[in-house]
Amino acid sequence: MEQAQEIVKGIQSGLLQWYDFKPDSMILYIGGEEDAIAEMLRERAEVLICVSCETAGEERWRQTYRERFDYIISVVALERQLHPERILAGLRKLLKADGKLLLGMNNRLGTKYFCGDRDPYTGRNFDGVEGYRRAYAKKEDTFQGRMYSQAELKAMLQAAGWEECRFYAVLSDLENPTLIYAQDFLPNEDLSGRLFPTYHYPNSVFLEEECLYTDLIANGMFHQMANAYLIECALDGCFSDVSHVTGSMERGRKRAIFTVIHKSGIVEKRAAYPEGRARLEKMVEYGEDLKAHGVPTVDAKMEKGAYVMPYIEGETGHAYLKRLLLEDVDMFLQKFDQFRDLILQSSEIVKADSGDGEGAVLRRGYVDMVPLNSFYLDGTFVFYDQEFCEENYPANAIITRMIATLYAGSVELLKKLPIETLFERYNLTKKLNHFQRMEWDFLADLRNERELRKYHNACRRNGDVINSNRQRMNYSQEDYQRLFIDIFRNADTRKLILFGSGVFTQRFLALYSQDYSVYAIIDNNREKWGQELEGITIQSPDILRDLASGEYKVLICIKNYLSVMKQLDSMGVTEYSIFESGKDYPRKRKPLVPRSVEVGSDGASVEKKKYHIGYIAGVFDLFHVGHLNMFKRAKEQCDYLIVGVVTDEGVRKFKETEPFVPYEERVEMVRSCRYVDEVAEIPLNFGGTSDAWRLHHFDCQFSGSDYAAHPDWLAEKEFLEKHGAEMVFFPYTEGTSSTKLKTMIEKKLL
Repeated sequence: MEQAQEIVKGIQSGLLQWYDFKPDSMILYIGGEEDAIAEMLRERAEVLICVSCETAGEERWRQTYRERFDYIISVVALERQLHPERILAGLRKLLKADGKLLLGMNNRLGTKYFCGDRDPYTGRNFDGVEGYRRAYAKKEDTFQGRMYSQAELKAMLQAAGWEECRFYAVLSDLENPTLIYAQDFLPNEDLSGRLFPTYHYPNSVFLEEECLYTDLIANGMFHQMANAYLIECALDGCFSDVSHVTGSMERGRKRAIFTVIHKSGIVEKRAAYPEGRARLEKMVEYGEDLKAHGVPTVDAKMEKGAYVMPYIEGETGHAYLKRLLLEDVDMFLQKFDQFRDLILQSSEIVKADSGDGEGAVLRRGYVDMVPLNSFYLDGTFVFYDQEFCEENYPANAIITRMIATLYAGSVELLKKLPIETLFERYNLTKKLNHFQRMEWDFLADLRNERELRKYHNACRRNGDVINSNRQRMNYSQEDYQRLFIDIFRNADTRKLILFGSGVFTQRFLALYSQDYSVYAIIDNNREKWGQELEGITIQSPDILRDLASGEYKVLICIKNYLSVMKQLDSMGVTEYSIFESGKDYPRKRKPLVPRSVEVGSDGASVEKKKYHIGYIAGVFDLFHVGHLNMFKRAKEQCDYLIVGVVTDEGVRKFKETEPFVPYEERVEMVRSCRYVDEVAEIPLNFGGTSDAWRLHHFDCQFSGSDYAAHPDWLAEKEFLEKHGAEMVFFPYTEGTSSTKLKTMIEKKLL
C-alpha cells in the first residue's frame, strides 16, 4: 500500500509529468528542491537547477546562465512577487533559442472562486474576483500574493517579450490537475461525472462546480473561467502538439495513466510510471477479446510503449443516452437494453441467471463497460478504455454501474425517469446493496479513496455544507435562525409533525426520536398514506387543518423543501423549521451521572477518569472474553459507557453474513455486563462514527487495535478530534475472536 503522501505528490506532479521533455535537457525550476514538481523533473532532466524567484531575478546570476536552459518552469511562484513581469522579462535571456518557459498560474476568475472558494493568498471570498481592490488597499496590508486573469496574464507576458504563448486550462486546480485542455480544444463530454473539484477552503463553497461547465462551454466561457492555467511559452513558436490530457495519478504507481489527445488525431495512453506499462498491454488484449465476442471496440495497438488509438469525432454513449432519456423515454429504454445486452455478450456465461438476484456470471467481467467509456456510432455503442477485467464476475454488478454512472449528479434524469425503475427493469433490487458495495469497493481501491480520505476531507467539499451555505444566503439572520438553527423550538410543548417520509425523516427518527416524541408523519405522496415508518402512520398534510394554531410544530424533512414551505405558507402554517440531515444539533438526552472525582491528599477534588461518556460499537456475536476486556478497559477510562449493537439486518447488509446469535440475545448479553451503562441499537443506515457522535455526543470512542491503521478509521478519528472527541484503540485479546469461534463451530471443533 502506497503512503498517502507519496500519492499526493504524484497527483501534484501530474501537471507536467505527461509533457514531452527533450532527453538530456537542462531545466531551471523556480521552486523548492523537495516539492513534487522538482522530484518529477529530477527524473527527466540531465541537469536540474532549483532557485527562488529572488535568485532568478538577480542580474549576475542571469549572466552566469545566459542561454543555458532548455526549459524554465515555475508553478505559482511568480504570483507571490509584486512585479512578476520583471522576472518574466529576465527569464527570456536564460533560454536557448528553442527553449520553452512553462508556467503554472491560478486564474482569479476561476469557476471555483465564484462557487465560494476563498482566495489562497488573502483567505477571503471574492478578493481575486474583484481584482484585489479591497485586499491591499491599506498601507498596513502586507502583500502575500495574488492571482491574475487570462487577459492579464497575456498582457503581462507580451509586455515581458513573450510573443508566442499557448494556454492550457487546468481542472480542478494546480495541486489537483486532473483535466488539461489546450486553448483551441473544448471538452466533448459532461464533466459532472468526470471532475471531482478541490478547494483551498471547501467549507465556504456553496455551488456544485462540476455541474456548471456544460453551460460555460456552450457560452464560450470555459477557458476564460478555468481555475488555473499551464502556459507554454516558446521562443521559436513551436509548441507541444497535445490538445488534451486526462490524468489518473490518484491511482498510484502501478495504475496511474495519462490519456493524451494529440492534434494529429491520435489518442495515446501512457503509464505514468514504469510499473504500469504492463496494464497497457492488457488493454489491447481485452479489446481483442471483446471484439471476438462481437462487442464493437475502437481499434488500438501498442506503439513505443504506449497504447494508441484514433481520436473519434463522435458523441459519447453517456451524452447520447442522457440526451435520449430527456427526449424520448421509450427509445431510451430500447437503447439502454441494447447497452445491457452488449454487457451480457462480452464474455462466456459460466453461471446462468438462477433467479436469486445475482444474475448471470461472466467468465470475464469488464467492469468499465459503462456509457462514459463508449461512443454511439452508426446505431450501436463502441467501447474504449476497457482497462479492468475480473474473473467470474456477476453481469448485474456491471449493469448496476452502467445505471449509476449515467445518473451520477443528474437531477434532471431522476425527474424524467426514477433510477429505481431501471433497477427493477433489470432485476437488480434483490442484491442491489451488494452490487453497489462492489462498485464502491472497486472505485475506492482504484482511486485509493481510503488512503486519500484525510487528504480529500481537507480539499473536497461536503454536500450538506454546500446546501447549508447556500440557504444562509437566501434568508435574513432572524429567519435563518428560526428555520435552520432553532429547529427544536416548541418541539417539547407542541405536537411534533415530520413532513416527508424519505431518507431525511428516517435519519431524524434514528437520531432524535429518543429526544422528541413524534406525533405524526405527513407526506404529499398519496401512495404512502396509511403506511408506517418506525411505527408511525404516514398521513395527508390535511391533518394540519384539523389542528389549532399553536398546537403543533412542523419539521420539514425533505432535501428540496422550498415547495413544501410554499405549501405550508398557503395553508397558514407559521410554526415550521427545516431539518438538515448533515447538521449537528444539540442533544437533550444526557446520561444522568456526575463526573467522577476523587479527593487528593490536600483535600482538593481531582479528576479520576479521563472521559465522561465513552462509546463502543460492534456486533458482539458469540460474546467472549475479548469483548469483556474491551468493556472493562473502556469503563476504567470513562464515567458512562454506551455500547452500540448492530442489528441482525445490519449484519446481513454490511457484513453479508448471518449472525449466530439473534440481536435481542446479543443486546441482553452486553447489557448484563457490569461495565456497560447503556446499550443502544445502531440504526441500520446511520451507524457510522459521525452518526453515532451526533446521537450520543460521547467524549471518546473505543475500538479494537486491528483498525488502528485503517484509513477509514483514521478519517473517523479525525472527525471526532474536529468535534472535540477522541478515538482510542485497544488491543484485542490474543487467541480469541468471534471469527475464530465461528470457524471452530463450522468445523465442529466446539
